[in-house]
Amino acid sequence: MNKNLRTVLPGETIGILGGGQLGRMTAMAAKQMGYRVVCLDPQPNSPCGQVCDLQIVGSFDDYSAARELALQSDVLVYEFENINAVVVAELEQEFHVPQGSRLLEITQNRIKEKAHLLQSGFPVVPYRVVGSSAELAQAAAELGYPVVLKSATGGYDGKGQAVLKSLADLADVTLSGPAVLEKFLALTGEVSVVVARRADGETAAFPVGENVHRGNILHTTVVPARLSAELLEQATQLGMRIAESLGAVGLLAVEMFVTEGGIIVNELAPRPHNSGHFTLGACYTSQFEQFVRAVCGLPLGPTTLLYPAIMVNILGEHIAPLMPRLATLPPHVKVHLYGKSGAPVPRRKMGHLLVRSDVPDDTVAWVEDMLGMSKGRLAAVNCQPSTVNRQPESTEH
Repeated sequence: MNKNLRTVLPGETIGILGGGQLGRMTAMAAKQMGYRVVCLDPQPNSPCGQVCDLQIVGSFDDYSAARELALQSDVLVYEFENINAVVVAELEQEFHVPQGSRLLEITQNRIKEKAHLLQSGFPVVPYRVVGSSAELAQAAAELGYPVVLKSATGGYDGKGQAVLKSLADLADVTLSGPAVLEKFLALTGEVSVVVARRADGETAAFPVGENVHRGNILHTTVVPARLSAELLEQATQLGMRIAESLGAVGLLAVEMFVTEGGIIVNELAPRPHNSGHFTLGACYTSQFEQFVRAVCGLPLGPTTLLYPAIMVNILGEHIAPLMPRLATLPPHVKVHLYGKSGAPVPRRKMGHLLVRSDVPDDTVAWVEDMLGMSKGRLAAVNCQPSTVNRQPESTEH
């Protein structure tokens, strides 16, 4: 056995830094496998805390709270990248933190992330690092308008981003710190691949997902992605090579742009990913079970796609139209709700739908009409094709 591979067996305790929906679904997978689970989150009764054996209420910047979690755990993981990397670095000196602080430090900072990708030879969007108005103006002129300005840290779901279409738009920009300015590219699509990797280098990639965003929030993921076999292989290999270059342990989600010239890497996430939610039903092993397997040193599970599917995010504004329809949804529609407290807030992720279907466009139209996401759609679309009952393929990916 590789000396870097430490096995954590069912019955032992997984500690999760973070209490959101990704932690919740990870905890549910871990509990099903026989682990105890504790989590740390500043919000009492967090989505993850609701399904854990114990939740510690505390800030992610509070080392004493994080250490209290660690003392009750046999392995520590983080479920999103806005965890304090300094705290994680301190924890890994004393406790078992297989993902490590280096992966977190790189992926939570767009400047460091892009530098690593570029230095490692991976294709990235042409970009510049800017820290002042003068640097921003010069970089925009060099790249050519339009350009996209992204904060170096703290951005997700489109937060901390702005499209600058002309020189006049610079007047509305105030830089609060270093940022990344990217050339605006003409895209033919967006895809992502979630890669699992153990400490000994065993690696497995899930099927490539085809993504559509609305308002910079993921709207739908279609699997299998409607790309050529060559592009699917290119995306998969990029994901696996990037995970290896970082020495990633756990999961790494790689978001990519599809252009006329090929695939370009956009961003990385060192944990389960929204675009991988289709695996929770449509794959032999879910990304959450795989995450547990990877960080606990268990053999990785098969990533076989069992049936074609579409994942649709449920935001706060979709809860009201969804609830009266739950009792009448067809059986090939799975509903996952995240247990978030309080009144639903617009644009906040509250859950997702997984629909078994190989007619993505019709399926998305049906869901959008049902949840009031668009006007002028058909009142109903039969999103369950005749092929939906075909048997899962026996070949493992």
